[in-house]
Amino acid sequence: MIFFLLLLLLFTSPAQADLLPVEAFGSLPKVQQIKLSPNGETVAYKGNLNGQTYIASYNIKTQNKKYLVSTDNLKFKISWFEWANDELILIGARYPSKFRSVKFSETRLLKVKASGKGSAGPVFRLKKKDLSPQFQDLDPQFQDRVIDFLPGEPNYILMALTLESRLYPSVYKVNIKNKKGKRKLVKRWHPYINGWMTDRQNRLRLGYGHMDDVGFYRILDLKTNKWRQIWEYKILEEPSIVPLGFALDPNQLYVRADHNGRAAIFLVDISDITLPKKLIFSDAQYDVDGGLIYSKKTNDVIGIYHGEADGSKVFFDKKFISFQRGLDKAIPKAYNQISSFSADERKYILYSAENGRPGAFYYGDRDAKSLSFLIDQYPLLYDQNLSGKRQVIFKAQDGLEIEAYITLPIGGIKKNNPAIILPHGGPMARDYGEFDWFSEFFSSRGYVVLQPNFRGSSGYGFEFALESIGDWGGAMQDDLGDAANWLAANYSVDKKSICILGASYGGYAAMMGAVKQQHIFKCAASFAGVSDLNLLLVKARKFSNYDVVEKQIGSNASKRKKRSPINYAKDINIPMMLIHGDKDLVVSVDQSRNMLKALQKHNKSVEYIELENGNHHMSIEGNRLKVLTSFERFLNAHIPVSKN
Repeated sequence: MIFFLLLLLLFTSPAQADLLPVEAFGSLPKVQQIKLSPNGETVAYKGNLNGQTYIASYNIKTQNKKYLVSTDNLKFKISWFEWANDELILIGARYPSKFRSVKFSETRLLKVKASGKGSAGPVFRLKKKDLSPQFQDLDPQFQDRVIDFLPGEPNYILMALTLESRLYPSVYKVNIKNKKGKRKLVKRWHPYINGWMTDRQNRLRLGYGHMDDVGFYRILDLKTNKWRQIWEYKILEEPSIVPLGFALDPNQLYVRADHNGRAAIFLVDISDITLPKKLIFSDAQYDVDGGLIYSKKTNDVIGIYHGEADGSKVFFDKKFISFQRGLDKAIPKAYNQISSFSADERKYILYSAENGRPGAFYYGDRDAKSLSFLIDQYPLLYDQNLSGKRQVIFKAQDGLEIEAYITLPIGGIKKNNPAIILPHGGPMARDYGEFDWFSEFFSSRGYVVLQPNFRGSSGYGFEFALESIGDWGGAMQDDLGDAANWLAANYSVDKKSICILGASYGGYAAMMGAVKQQHIFKCAASFAGVSDLNLLLVKARKFSNYDVVEKQIGSNASKRKKRSPINYAKDINIPMMLIHGDKDLVVSVDQSRNMLKALQKHNKSVEYIELENGNHHMSIEGNRLKVLTSFERFLNAHIPVSKN
């Protein structure tokens, strides 16, 4: 901690002494997720403290707190957790691994008692005899895929495990109470089926997967007790029909499918061979991109998560609509989301956040009509003056309207204010209007931040997202330059003081901006960016999704070479910063190392920082703080904020 305080003093001028510390934004959130036990008496939560990530339990009545499992995010990372029953919590953990020259992550399923008695341990340990003879040189990569938590059988779960086949999982019923995790085969693996789904009666009903670039689904017909194929589609060529979950009626399946150019929610009668679809919910402007909301009490669907809806969800059930209205009335002008319920739905966890501010968690009791504060996500930002995002629309050079989010400097925009174009990763992803620690940090330093949902982003229909296929560095790169020009024309921004900065695909876009748009951007900064598309594809050959990755990036090697920033290092004449974690398993650190060498070969202005034990998601707090302080220093050197 002393080291980072020294960094803060080093990179903060006396005129900036009243700025919020880097730790206020860059520290991992104090709590990330809270879940209520089935009986409603205890909460389990994933939190962070002094760089450690942990799972803890807290008894509401006794106020007794227990730390159950902790990690420095080096040995392993906590991916998810869930209550198996009132006494036991299951945890999905991700471990770094290597097979020959290939680095990847392995997952394990851990269990721990909420009481804190005993230590966390694996639900089961695989032995060589558990694996097919031809696969005994490598343990199954994924060992935390729970298909169904079987609420009617609290000591059992259904899991997908690749024991007989390296690629395709069989389904097992696993005893989580037994120390050895005894398991029973439920369904043997099927070629090209990568995942399974149960109905609300906990029967295995649906399998999904892909063969090369064709995705498909198989369903178990309850009348004939036979499996039949119901849909198939060309991945990244046509809209898919995505099963989301079953209704209480086992012959009714909720799916996400195309409706007038946007993804919408339908209910399909799978007992009818023609598979008729009934529209349940749609949004004329946006894809409905979330999952189903189930009632723990009725076991049926009561709503859908939707990022563009108030509170990011839409309830179908009248009782829950009324309940949500009551919460919104009690805490007006806030994003209020029920994040967890007890089994009887009388007790709940509420997450509430105002625009531009990180949220807090509350414990609610519907019978007592009480709502009690539990914990803030970012305590150092509590009651601070933050900017918040505002949605804007600009036109690209070809006339296409593109949505973006703008974050103005805390204290207001100044004349000739410097600015940052901040493209998201993916690229088939998008930015939303909720609190964003990354953009808020730069806003707190006086920068205007614009986050464009450029063409190729998700959320605006299949055709819009399809613009990213095989066109890295093309029109969607042009959108970023158009965003900068629009910003300078419509806000008090100095057009000669705009930097492009991004992570992952956004890092690629920053490097490509330094290649194509030097007349627009004064500097470029990349975290974990891709510099060489051909190298990215070479790495992908070692994994089972190679065909899909090739289609997304482009199958033409010559075009990939032309769209790779590394091949234009000699032409780059603006300052660059490259940051990359040495343990990044998503985008190899070689992407930044090689770009550095290419730039240095031509004596270009470049600074490189390699994060020890750093991964793609900045999950180590020390590295996260270093990223912010390094970017801040780089921006201060090239597009400084006026002290006046």
